[in-house]
Amino acid sequence: MIALLVLLVIFAVLVMWIVGMYNGLVVLRNRFKNAFAQIDVQLKRRYDLIPNLVETAKGYMKHERETLEAVIEARNQAAAAGKAAAANPGDAGAMAGLLGAEGMLTGALGKLFALSEAYPDLKANQNMMQLTEELTSTENKIAFARQAYNDAVMVYNTKREVFPSNIVAGMFNFTAATLFEVTDTAVKEAPKVSFN
Repeated sequence: MIALLVLLVIFAVLVMWIVGMYNGLVVLRNRFKNAFAQIDVQLKRRYDLIPNLVETAKGYMKHERETLEAVIEARNQAAAAGKAAAANPGDAGAMAGLLGAEGMLTGALGKLFALSEAYPDLKANQNMMQLTEELTSTENKIAFARQAYNDAVMVYNTKREVFPSNIVAGMFNFTAATLFEVTDTAVKEAPKVSFN
């Protein structure tokens, strides 16, 4: 009878230990998903600013239609990739798609800002200056949100890889999350939006 009681206590402790590990992994997974949601908010703000920026520039840059259309197309692709990544922030494929689309958008914006240097009236336009200031602020917020997301992913991935929680992670199919890393050095820099 005592042996059975000891076995039941050991079994109960083992079950509680597994439940604790499982719950800890769920908390960390939810934390990195929430951190990505913060990036998503800032990306949507960025995507909302871009059409206004292009509309403001359109009146001045009549001969740069191709550049303006490229910015809008890159914005639309980035927004679609952002939706896919937001649906499953841990998915490596969705993150790769988002990073690629963001790289194209940053390049298109860089080209737009480089071309706008040739238009002094555009540089002096109050609406353009306000939009570029908001875009710069949003780019900074994206960088901070990306850092918080990557920190949350690192904690989650570490927890699911270390012993003994890796046993529970394997049993319940906790997959690795992907960092939001910018690998292209041109993309790492926020687009220059100075109109001085």
